[in-house]
Order: sequence, then C-alpha cells, then structure tokens
Amino acid sequence: MLRRPLTATALGAASVLLLAGCAASGADAADGRIDVLASTNVYGQIAEVVGGDHVDVTSIIHSAAQDPHSYEASARDQLAVSRADLIVENGGGYDAFVDALIQATGTDAPVITAAELSPHWSGDAHDTHATHGDAAQEETAHDDAADGHGHDHVEGFNEHVWYDLHTTSAVADEIAHQLSEIDPGGADGYSTRASDFTASVESLEASLAQLAATHGGTDIFVTEPVPLYLTEEAGLVNTTPDAFSEAVEEGQDVPPATLLEALGLLRAGHAKAVIVNSQTGGVETDAVIAEAKDAGIPVLEFSEVLPDGLTYVEWMQQNIDALTRALGS
Repeated sequence: MLRRPLTATALGAASVLLLAGCAASGADAADGRIDVLASTNVYGQIAEVVGGDHVDVTSIIHSAAQDPHSYEASARDQLAVSRADLIVENGGGYDAFVDALIQATGTDAPVITAAELSPHWSGDAHDTHATHGDAAQEETAHDDAADGHGHDHVEGFNEHVWYDLHTTSAVADEIAHQLSEIDPGGADGYSTRASDFTASVESLEASLAQLAATHGGTDIFVTEPVPLYLTEEAGLVNTTPDAFSEAVEEGQDVPPATLLEALGLLRAGHAKAVIVNSQTGGVETDAVIAEAKDAGIPVLEFSEVLPDGLTYVEWMQQNIDALTRALGS
C-alpha cells in the first residue's frame, strides 16, 4: 500500500519544532565550509569531487532501498534544505520532493537542476515541469504519485540524466560555477576539480566509443528506460516495446499482449542482453528475467543510486564493462 508523501504544507507543519530547536545551533557555525544538499548520492558524489575540502554534502537519497519517485520527505530533510548553501537536484519530475522542500522552506539558495542541463531537454519540456513556486502543481504531482497514477515525469523526456555523460559533465561545471560565486577565493580549485572530473568522464566516453565500434547496432532489452542514455551512446538498439517499459516505470500492469510480445522477442533471440532496474521489480520483470535466462541471454542490473564505495566514474565504468562482457568483449 502506497503512503501519501508529505506535501509542502504538511512538511511545514511537521517541522516547526525541529526547525525551531535546531536553527540556533550548527547553522550559525562559521567554519567556512559550504553546505551542499543533493537529492541523490549520485549528485552528492559529484559535488564532493568538485567541492573538495570546502564542502559538506548531504544526499537525501543514498540507499538502493529508497525510491526517489515515491520518497516521503521528512522534517529533517526540510531542515537540511533550509541550511543548504547550494542545492543539486535531478529535475524532470524525478525528485519532485526536493521542489516541495524548497517551496516549504522558502530558501533562496541557488538550485542546479541536472535535467535542464541535458542536451535532451527542451523549452517545451520545461513548460510542463513543476516549478519551485507552483505549490498547487507540486501538491497535485505528489498526490498523483501516491494514488498510483505514475511518476511525475515530463512526457516524452527520459529523466534519468545521470546516465548521460555529457549532462554530468555539465553538472560538474555548474557546481564549480555556483561554488565559485559563493566562495570566490576557492574558484581556481573548483574549476580545476571540475575539469579533472570532465577528463575522467571523457575516458568513459572513449570506452563507450570502443563498445560502439565493436557492438554498435546490437539489440538489447531494457525493462525500464533508466540506462538508455548510456546504451544509446554505445550504439546499442533498444528493442523493448514502449508499452512494456512505460508500464513498468509507472508501476502499472503490463498489458498481456505487450508481455507476450516482449517474451516472444526474447524467445526468438532478438536481444543480446537484458538490463533491469536493481531497485524495482514485479511479476512482468521476473517473467522477462526467467525468459532471458532460459534463452541464455545475459541479465544485467543497473541502479538509480551510487553503490557504496564507488565514485560516479567508477560506477559508470563498471556498467560499461558489464555491457562489454555481456555482449562478448
């Protein structure tokens, strides 16, 4: 049973005592460090790389057990947002709870929205995105998700932009820019670390180019659109019926005819690898996994959060290596 996430109004009421009790303590400590609030540990880790010793980073979503689409923000999360000097979110409807927290706190901290730095983002998509100031739209989005009407994503836009290497480089650059505005004395260091991050991402792009040269045009099957930016750059072709991946992402039942179509594709060997979301599942996903294993098709798990002990670059390299092995080196 889905529980209704806290709206901005409910958050404000729930957190009055917490904010009152804590605002006079650590928030006033003049330690010279910058507080960065990230919606997920993916962006938190990038902020740590760029900020170095100058930042303290709090990532709200930091475990595979947490689902950003249905995350219920707490009063403690609101306190973290109220204290943040810089906020980094995904956007595109993926982590709408951050927008609610921003609206509830009235913070004037700069907000970096990764989706809006994506080369795939458009002005039309932005028009349909819930803005920070539109409380009614945000509350409706939260209610729809809680009632099982699907994720608050932008129609026609794949919000999983951290799998797009160009976007994460742009995020690192924007983090460096915003930190430099807050702390001009550290500007050179922020710029250098962002450049180093971009260089590391370019090595990932080289790995993808090599994968594309060897396996470009190869068919794959993905139960959700999570990894598509990465697989598309590798030249791989997604053969999943749209109705299948859309239903799984929305948490809805896959139409029986669509499930039969998907299983038939796997049975016929039209996909050389299957990619599932390690954080979600269901009867239809289990059926795909079973069919793939029966057909001898490798099944890979990609996640939506950064695994413990890995940097962003290490994580993406692991995903690329896993694809390379699955497709036969």
